[in-house]
Amino acid sequence: MAISLVKGQTIDLRKNDSGDSFDLSTVTIGLGWDMKQKNGGGGFLGKLFGGQKEEEFDLDAVAFLLDSNGKVANLGRSVTTTGGRTVGLYEGDVIFFNSMKHPSGHIWLTGDNRTGAGDGDDEQIIVKLNDLDARYDRILFLVTIYQGRQKNQHFGMVDNAFIRAVDKSGKEIARFSLSGEAAFNNMSSMVFAEVYRKDGSWKFRALGEPHPGDSFIEILKKYAYNS
Repeated sequence: MAISLVKGQTIDLRKNDSGDSFDLSTVTIGLGWDMKQKNGGGGFLGKLFGGQKEEEFDLDAVAFLLDSNGKVANLGRSVTTTGGRTVGLYEGDVIFFNSMKHPSGHIWLTGDNRTGAGDGDDEQIIVKLNDLDARYDRILFLVTIYQGRQKNQHFGMVDNAFIRAVDKSGKEIARFSLSGEAAFNNMSSMVFAEVYRKDGSWKFRALGEPHPGDSFIEILKKYAYNS
């Protein structure tokens, strides 16, 4: 049975307190969200009066692979796209929309959902935890709102946001949910959770740390060696 976490809570991913064991050879970190309704909101009244969702939100999942010093050791390289645009952080230890698969092949982002529409995960990061090189001690999972500052979009407008861990067999191990609290107003990035090594196993910790900027680069500066 999956565990519903509260902010700051940590669990062992291999085995929970109920005695369930999980296959960590491939773990899916799923992230999902809904936009708050306007003009009556959700539920019966929202349906009756034609409640509509806010404009499209483009939320992006990001992962930082950190070493034993809590730093991103490889910031990757810059490449020039076919459109002539220079993209940095390519094939480094940051997984994001411009560099979706780690060079090791052991962690990757499946794609980009621009609306949060529908049930289930809106974005997924897949990790082969058993195969991850020992130099990676911790993985930080973030979500940012693309052009959130420009569009005045923030996590106070997001409902039913969650991050969950699912093992290879499809069993949900843990879930951490949060909604648009007042503290999330004007916050366009969120550090959702982390997975880290401890005593020969992997731990999952719910974080829920909001940040005002809409780019993960500002958060990455904290984890770069030259910071």
